[in-house]
Amino acid sequence: MSFLDALHAVVGRERVRSQPLELLLFAKDAGVRAGTAAAVVFPETPEETAACVRVAREWGVPVIPRGAGTGLAGGAVPEEPGLVVVMTRMNRIHSVDVAGRTAWVGPGVINLDLSVELGRHGLHYAPDPSSQSACTIGGNVGTNAGGPHCLAEGTTVAHILAVELVTADAEIHILGGEAPDPPGLDLRGVVVGSEGTLGLVTRILVKLTQNPPHVRTLLIAFADVAAAAKTVSDVIAAGIVPAALEMMDREMVRAVENFVHAGFPTEAAAVLLAEVTGFEDGVVAEAGTIARIADAAGANEVRVASEGAERDEWWRGRKSAFGAVAQAAPDYYLHDTVVPRTKLVDVLTDVYEIGGRYGLTMLNVFHAGDGNLHPLVAFDAREPGMLDKVEEAAKEMVRVSVEAGGSLSGEHGVGSEKRDLMPLVFDPVDLDAQARLRDAFDPDGLFNPGKVLPSGSRCADFDYVAAGAVP
Repeated sequence: MSFLDALHAVVGRERVRSQPLELLLFAKDAGVRAGTAAAVVFPETPEETAACVRVAREWGVPVIPRGAGTGLAGGAVPEEPGLVVVMTRMNRIHSVDVAGRTAWVGPGVINLDLSVELGRHGLHYAPDPSSQSACTIGGNVGTNAGGPHCLAEGTTVAHILAVELVTADAEIHILGGEAPDPPGLDLRGVVVGSEGTLGLVTRILVKLTQNPPHVRTLLIAFADVAAAAKTVSDVIAAGIVPAALEMMDREMVRAVENFVHAGFPTEAAAVLLAEVTGFEDGVVAEAGTIARIADAAGANEVRVASEGAERDEWWRGRKSAFGAVAQAAPDYYLHDTVVPRTKLVDVLTDVYEIGGRYGLTMLNVFHAGDGNLHPLVAFDAREPGMLDKVEEAAKEMVRVSVEAGGSLSGEHGVGSEKRDLMPLVFDPVDLDAQARLRDAFDPDGLFNPGKVLPSGSRCADFDYVAAGAVP
């Protein structure tokens, strides 16, 4: 029996892909990197998933979990020929507890579909990445995804109560539970953000959030980016934590406006979207305070969305930013570093300088409230040497973010893209601790090898690294 025959025996021929074009499509995510898939399989149950893991283990083939493929850091891209396990058929909302505000969902449930389904109960799932109309809850768990509204609500890890996990021995376990403070180690929290390196998530217990009774959204235009950044810091310093504080620079505003026609002021150097939610009196008061702070910082226009339709258009524009870049070039590359809010202007200045020095087309859109930058480079990968130039510039952008007291990633994950930059943030002891944790779950390195941790992360490897034996 061949490897493919073994997979056919588990899920049937119709849910195994092995043709060259199919393998090519599923060996890439939304980023710029591509890998090699040995086979692609679409399980529909935890038991089928476990059986696929068992087959891969028997044949010595690595396992790479994949959701909708919207990731940007190479997390779902095989580093070596492997079995790509696509979770999109596990897309059931298994149960909803309206009173307890929880739901068990499959990893293939699309983020936005979950909130649409919950709308009739006056509930929603809070994390809202820009790709929420396509990305899956399982993928969100893998990268600890955020989104514009994670400033007040928190990223994915704050909204996951439990995960059902297929481990390297093909066993199915539930980590976490409905209890608000379960005893023991928080293994649920370890799995969220682990990028498929610890096991395959087959069901997820999510926390649901009540829809706010009132929402007020402001669009604020500035003549310079520094004034917009100052407004962000001053709003937080005033004790207000808005539902969202999002910023776009002039180049991004123009691309988005030409794409969506949301009514953004295209002559502004920066546009800030601020949103506050809650009870009416508090919402009105906080929106007024934000408007006064923006005016004091030098805003030249403050608008309040007149109705839900206008608010929806503004957010459609913001969440269409990455798609709008296609007007400038066929490809884009971006990082998602995080910097202290007080360093936004300094780091943005450095980012623009790096882009100018490399002769790159730069656009910026970011979660300004929590300092999560998304410097975006628009380019044509068909131009010889261009991708190498873009990646070198991107590495410099990461370094200036880290030097400013920031981190490598706010929500996209490390994957393979930022793997070799991990030593910028973590020393050998930190890396060794992470490698030991990974080994505890997956001692043979079956799941998503080559991701997150650079070669030589284990203390036992360090002498070999120094000697040049490990790349």
